[in-house]
Amino acid sequence: MEGISCWVISVSLILLIHSSNSVEEAVKQSLLDFFQQLNDGKRPTDPNFGWNSTSDPCLSQWRGITCSRQLSVKKVVLEGLGFTGVFDANSICAVPSLIVLSIQNNRIHGEIPEEIVRCKQFTHLYINDNQFSGNLPASLSLLNNLKRLFIENNNFIGELPDLPKISGLISFLAQYNQFSGEIPKFDFTNLVDFNVSFNNFSGPIPDLSGRFSEDSFLGNSRLCGKPLLNACPPSSEPKSGAPPPKRRSKQRERILMYVGYILIALIIVLFFVYKIISRKKNVKKSTDVEQKRVNEGKARTSSDSSGYRNGPSRSDYSIPSSNESSRTSASLVVLENPVVKDLRLEDLLKAPAELMGRGRHGTLYKVMLEDTVALAVKRIRDWLISSEDFRKRMEKIDRVDHPNVLPVLAFYSSKQERLVVYEYQQNGSLFKLLHGTKNSQGFDWGNRLGVAASIAGGLAFMHTELLEDGIAHGNLKSSNIMINNNMEALISEYGLMVIDDQPLSSVSNSGDIKSLDDNSPGPNSPFKADVYNFGVILLELLTGKPVQNNGFDLASWVNSVVREEWTTEVFDKALTMEGANEECMVNLLQVALKCVNPSQEGRPSMNQVVNMILTIKEEDERSIVLGT
Repeated sequence: MEGISCWVISVSLILLIHSSNSVEEAVKQSLLDFFQQLNDGKRPTDPNFGWNSTSDPCLSQWRGITCSRQLSVKKVVLEGLGFTGVFDANSICAVPSLIVLSIQNNRIHGEIPEEIVRCKQFTHLYINDNQFSGNLPASLSLLNNLKRLFIENNNFIGELPDLPKISGLISFLAQYNQFSGEIPKFDFTNLVDFNVSFNNFSGPIPDLSGRFSEDSFLGNSRLCGKPLLNACPPSSEPKSGAPPPKRRSKQRERILMYVGYILIALIIVLFFVYKIISRKKNVKKSTDVEQKRVNEGKARTSSDSSGYRNGPSRSDYSIPSSNESSRTSASLVVLENPVVKDLRLEDLLKAPAELMGRGRHGTLYKVMLEDTVALAVKRIRDWLISSEDFRKRMEKIDRVDHPNVLPVLAFYSSKQERLVVYEYQQNGSLFKLLHGTKNSQGFDWGNRLGVAASIAGGLAFMHTELLEDGIAHGNLKSSNIMINNNMEALISEYGLMVIDDQPLSSVSNSGDIKSLDDNSPGPNSPFKADVYNFGVILLELLTGKPVQNNGFDLASWVNSVVREEWTTEVFDKALTMEGANEECMVNLLQVALKCVNPSQEGRPSMNQVVNMILTIKEEDERSIVLGT
């Protein structure tokens, strides 16, 4: 009986192994068929290349193949190999575990077949820089897991399919093709990369939510609307039951003429009403200023995690000013910048202002000048620094220019207050991007790593240039990192906090400076405090969690989790679900922990931090290119 049992078990194992091998053989054959079609019917001649029937894609490490620990094919990266064949969707889609396919920078021709719909597991598809032609198949919009789609530098024509149906899409590059028709209404709040320049698109550009600049739409002569300069004409399409075109044109001219007369009359009336109201407001304003200042002083007692109390709120009045500032308009110093070339203090004080937030050290306003230029004005109170020292400080900061540091446009100083003027950034702050109502959707690992590198580079440059002057940032936090229209990080409010003669500091629960250790302050203490605060920003980028949430201490929590050897538990679930490079995330986490070292001597300089982050960034980019 024992012999029979052993024989049965052996036969079962042989059958099981054969079944497993048959599945792997099917996958291998699909890969070989796909390769042969790409390579114009040819098999590779280099034996070290792999891709043959006598070896295994994972165990033999075929070139361009990346496998999981379970030996399933996850990535196929065949870039810049001179392929001149066609795209065989049936074969490649038969590899069920494949999520990343990159065949960019070849000479592959033909169309993308409708059978691409079978590749629903794809998350990344890079077919750019080839010779593809024809229309994109409508079935492409059914790839619901797709996150990145690069099809630029091909010969595609026709209208785009309904790609906005792909809810998780965060990158779409289609420049340098021959697409036509209107641009679909993507969810631009979730897109990180988008470019359709140099095609034949026409019609109005959809609402971009302020996310992308004109560079994403150049070379489409029939496109109109923001951010392009040419405005869209009124629609001229006839409606059913409408009068003939000529008759309708005459009716429209008459209507427009009468409407023009009415508008002119209305403008005249409104102008006189505005003048009357303005005079009344100017009379009332002097009695309201002191009451507003009292109210503002009461409100300036606490702050939230972003450093502002109650968040943004709207105001119908201009920036409150002291009596002294109203009299000394010549004290406004306008730096060399075309944005505010002829700005005067009266312009700031009289312009409509929107209260963006209050913190312990000042108030932030959005100010709209008459020519529709939007400015951000920081009003600082109770700063024990002389007007002359403040002026010298601002001029020194102005002389240090870096693309990732938001420049000061103008500043004002009196005995009682300071005003610092910046260009308003429509996309808000990094804090808003990470912890806002939409949280960090679409803010993927690559962009977070890029933001970290940009902040580090800007901060290191400022530290180097202003070391002898002892001017550090002093209040670095995610709410002081602005995001411009190109989704690039800009360090704001540099040098607006003096922390001389204090122990080394860190970010408190309110986002302001607090004492961290008992080391006596050395000459680099304010700069080492910036390093600590930068480390906290790195932790925010990695974890997706705010610095303070009902007393939640981010740095302490991360350290405790790492000590328990559950390092991967700290990472933002959005990053792990995206499949971000875990090794690079762990390496960046190690940089963050070095920055938040309780001892100032144990922290690196910002120049050292930059080198570490750039090394991680290069490794991450290399892993994407090589598919490792």
